[in-house]
Amino acid sequence: MDSNLHSPERRLIELRMEHADLDALIDRAAEQHPVDELMMRRLKKRRLALRDAIARLELVLDPKEPA
Repeated sequence: MDSNLHSPERRLIELRMEHADLDALIDRAAEQHPVDELMMRRLKKRRLALRDAIARLELVLDPKEPA
């Protein structure tokens, strides 16, 4: 049970959820006037880092080439 809490699959789900939350937050923040450009840059940078982490974890879990 404890190993399931720290499994790569669970981490992937958590990263995807955080990415989706950031997407929603960025969409809401973009609708505000005036837009806080510094906050938007930080949020978008974090979202990009999450996307990269998701891609790396997906490659570990499902490599396209045989090892």
